[in-house]
Amino acid sequence: MTIIEQGSAAAPQAAPDLIKDTTTQSFVRDVIEESKRQPVLIDFWAPWCGPCRQLTPMLEKAVRAAGGKVKLVKMNIDEHPSIPGQMGIQSIPAVIAFVDGRPADGFMGAVPESQVATFIEKLTAGVPGGAPSAAELLQEAEAVLAEGDPATAGAIYAEVLQADAANVEAMAGLARCYMQSGAVDQAKQLLDQVPENRREDAAVKAVQAMIDLAEQAEQLGPIAELEQKVAADPLDHQARFDLATALNAAGRRDEATAHLLEIVKRDRKWNEDGARKQLVQLFEAWGPTDDATVEGRKRLSTILFA
Repeated sequence: MTIIEQGSAAAPQAAPDLIKDTTTQSFVRDVIEESKRQPVLIDFWAPWCGPCRQLTPMLEKAVRAAGGKVKLVKMNIDEHPSIPGQMGIQSIPAVIAFVDGRPADGFMGAVPESQVATFIEKLTAGVPGGAPSAAELLQEAEAVLAEGDPATAGAIYAEVLQADAANVEAMAGLARCYMQSGAVDQAKQLLDQVPENRREDAAVKAVQAMIDLAEQAEQLGPIAELEQKVAADPLDHQARFDLATALNAAGRRDEATAHLLEIVKRDRKWNEDGARKQLVQLFEAWGPTDDATVEGRKRLSTILFA
């Protein structure tokens, strides 16, 4: 099975006791006692509650991603009104976190998915045991990729996708691994799976820029020939532009930046500001914290605002 097939697999079902329904009779066992072992979320809901139907799937997804560091217990307040009544729950959805047998935190309403994830990450910070959370795995993969090991990073991103096939950050990360390994077609296939409303995410746009630049470079001749053209006619901006694109594909970022900056200095309006636009695309592909991006932006600003 390829990494893409692994990453596209359906998310596994949660362990039987990771997410469960509770009753008035089992509340103490399921929530109070269980929270002495790890944090437990109690989700108060009702079948008629529209916001509940939005929130509960996000809670389940985040709990699965936490890998056993937290459990989710759901209580239908229509069938079991006494517990929420005793706790003063007056509106739903309401989520209360229990730690060490006592309420520790909570929120009400159908909050955004990012807020749910942040809530659980805060709640489980420092909780031992269980598998790493999705956020922890993504950080690990990012660090491994920065060290120049796309194969290992790709395996970590694929692990995240196995638990959450719609995780856009993991999709973009795995696509970056493919690009660094020269597997452009596989990167394009994976990026095609990103929902339309997430195409403008910075991580997705960065990989798309890498793909676009790689495809541009495929149409060019050898670097040595392009260098000869530029040496023969320093005002041949198209040859210099092509040379910069080819140099970037070869990993020679500083040289690519220098040639595009040279075009900007000589003729800012050439090809409808094409050299500056290409630099912006390079910066996007490299990432905002890359040394070549930071230095390139400084040099570009010096030219533009001199």
